[in-house]
Order: sequence, then structure tokens, then C-alpha cells
Amino acid sequence: MATDFKSIPIIDISALLAKCDDPKMAEDPGVSDVVRQLDQACREAGFFYVKGHGIPDSLLKEVKSVAHKFFDLPYEEKIKIKMTAEAGFRGYQRVGENITKGIPDMHEAIDCYREVKEGMYGSLGKTMEGYNQWPCNPQNFKELMDVYIRLCTDLSRKIMRGISLALTGSPEEFEGGRAGDAFWVMRIIGYPVVPTADGPGPTNDIGCGAHTDYGLLTLVNQDDDITALQVRNLSGEWISAPPISGTFVCNIGDMLKIYSNGLYDSTLHRVINKSPRYRVCVAYFYETNFDTAVEPLETCIQRSGRAKKFERAVYGEHLVSKVRTNFG
Repeated sequence: MATDFKSIPIIDISALLAKCDDPKMAEDPGVSDVVRQLDQACREAGFFYVKGHGIPDSLLKEVKSVAHKFFDLPYEEKIKIKMTAEAGFRGYQRVGENITKGIPDMHEAIDCYREVKEGMYGSLGKTMEGYNQWPCNPQNFKELMDVYIRLCTDLSRKIMRGISLALTGSPEEFEGGRAGDAFWVMRIIGYPVVPTADGPGPTNDIGCGAHTDYGLLTLVNQDDDITALQVRNLSGEWISAPPISGTFVCNIGDMLKIYSNGLYDSTLHRVINKSPRYRVCVAYFYETNFDTAVEPLETCIQRSGRAKKFERAVYGEHLVSKVRTNFG
């Protein structure tokens, strides 16, 4: 469970990445130090920055740059990839269409998911069946995002090996039937300077309302010069997560909270853009296998010293429920 943290730790994960596919990685002192820091961050805040992650800073900046270019386009151009249920809830949402706890969020976004082919997960996956809708302008948008998603997927898998070591002593707990065929979600989000909506509708000053994430691990790539992300500590204080160039802000999600039997918590966070400039954030979500039934790990039940705290939850059912609720 989160503590009364006042800041979010920064973790250099380069030692973990260097040994991540070594069968003896757990014996390496550098890996052990990173694992200790990950464990502490997940227990105390549920949030941490990572540096030394190996993804070029130039790519992090380029991804945000093309997102800015897309959101600068006229509404008539952006709506060409409008999100619909028929498209598997993939595509563009205008300001105010995303809903958090019944309140419209003051952001616009492109939502994309790992491809789900017809019949891939039977009735469980029917809602999410579809292909991502990518804009034709900027011209390199799809190609760039394909590279970025591939790198974020690989990085997330490696960070999860460290977290697995911290929780269970084995680096492979979140592979195979749990996350060996990991689902992913990505939201490319734009936060206007002044709350507005295209056409009539309610507005407020909350770019994204207080929420927790659904899956295992989130990588947040935010504009370098605007502080807008806030994380709530145990006392209810909102702690800013200012951008640190070249890093990702990471946080753990609901499925990891369940696996850990509450040793780790998925911490509430929100976004309020008080800057006089438009803000972009690209959030990549690394999840379990879509059809995985998630429940507390026996190791974590023993370590927590309490009975099983959570009932089993099928990730795909959890995601579909959230999608239908949020995307009004």
C-alpha cells in the first residue's frame, strides 16, 4: 500500500537490462540493487521514474512531436479516424468524450490496442476486435508508433522480470500463461491549454480524473517542460510527477496489485494542465495475456501474512468493463 511519499524515486535500470536474459541474472549484484529499488518504489508509491532504459531520447521526443502535429490538425481531419464501438474502441476521441467516474475528461486522444482478430478470444474478445486506426497525416505516424510500441513492449517485459524477482524470487513469474503473450494498450493524449470541447458539452479543469490503471505496468512519456501529472499519497495529498528528460514515469496497475495480494498497490493519479501550453503525453500500458485469470500468487499470500485478499479477475473482462464505462 502507498505511503506518505513526498516525491517519486528515480531508478537507473541499466544493470537489470544488461543481465535480463541471463539465466543467472538474480545472482548479479547490480540486478539485485535494481530489484531492491523497484520493490521499495512499488511498496511505497506505486510510481517510479526509470532511466538507463535504452530507448533513445530522440525517439521519445519524436513520438511526442508527431502527436503534437496530429492534435494541431483541424477537427475535420482528426475525426477521419474517429473511435467507434464498431472499430473496437480504437481511434480518435475529441475533448470531453473520455469519461472518468462519470465526469468528462478535458483531453483528446488516439486509443490503440494490440490487434484482436475475429474469434481470437471468442466472446470474451468480441468488443475489442479490430485494427488500429492511424492517421495519414503526419505521414510517418504509423511507422514511428510501430517501432515505439515494439520497444516499449520489450522494455516492459524486462522491467517486469525485475519486479517478478522482487515479489517471488523468480524472474519468470509474469511470463508464460500470465503475460508471455502480453496484451498492450497505448493512449496518445493531448491536453488543451483551456478546457474546451468541439460543440456543446460540459467542461472542467481536470485533464484526466483520478483513476488507477488496469494492467501490470505503465510507461508514461510526457512533454519535458510541463508538470501536470499528480499522484495521491496515503494522506490524500497530490504529489506532482514533473517531467525528467530522457525518463519514463512508470506505475503499476490493478492486475499487479491482485497478483501481489496487496503488497503493491495501484496508486490513484490524475492530470491537471495549468500550463499556458498544450501538453502531450504518450502512455503505454503493458498488460497480462488477454484471457488470463488473475489471482494472488501463493508466494505473495505467504509474504503478506494475510489471507487471499482479492478474488480472481479475468483481465479481458476487466478491460472491456472499463472501456465501456470510460468511452462514453
